[in-house]
Amino acid sequence: MGDIPVEKKFAILCEITRAQHFAWHEAVKQMCPDADVAAVTDKMWEVTGHDTAKAYIKRLNKEKPLAPQMASSIVWSSQCMGEAATVEITEGKDEAFVRHADCPWYHWHKRLDLLAEDRPGCDLWFQTAVEDVNKALGTKLRVETTQALPDGDPCCLRRFWVED
Repeated sequence: MGDIPVEKKFAILCEITRAQHFAWHEAVKQMCPDADVAAVTDKMWEVTGHDTAKAYIKRLNKEKPLAPQMASSIVWSSQCMGEAATVEITEGKDEAFVRHADCPWYHWHKRLDLLAEDRPGCDLWFQTAVEDVNKALGTKLRVETTQALPDGDPCCLRRFWVED
């Protein structure tokens, strides 16, 4: 088999991780036929949002503009997972955008006919993380999805800003 380059190993590991998520999804459907699998999935994304916030809070500096820090943290995480993500910072405002030009999660959801769960899961994940950041830091960070691949848009675009 030879040596596999670390970049290839990492890309494969990311796909294995996503495959595990959808295997878990299918297991819930099979083992708990009366369960609302979409609600269970939403709960999983909510739990993920809480865990994400815990990790991000350690790195956020309340004395600096919060929206760009949050957006940069999400982009960093997304890029680590093999997603095509960039941050766009609005000059002079505590506002930033996270753009996912492409996302393997979207393709998995589409391929498995679960597209209806894609955007709601991401929205819940980010909203939960923002709420936890606000609780921890006493801030008014907000997030909104303005474009989404599952909605037929060319990208997923989320706006982060701090209310006055």
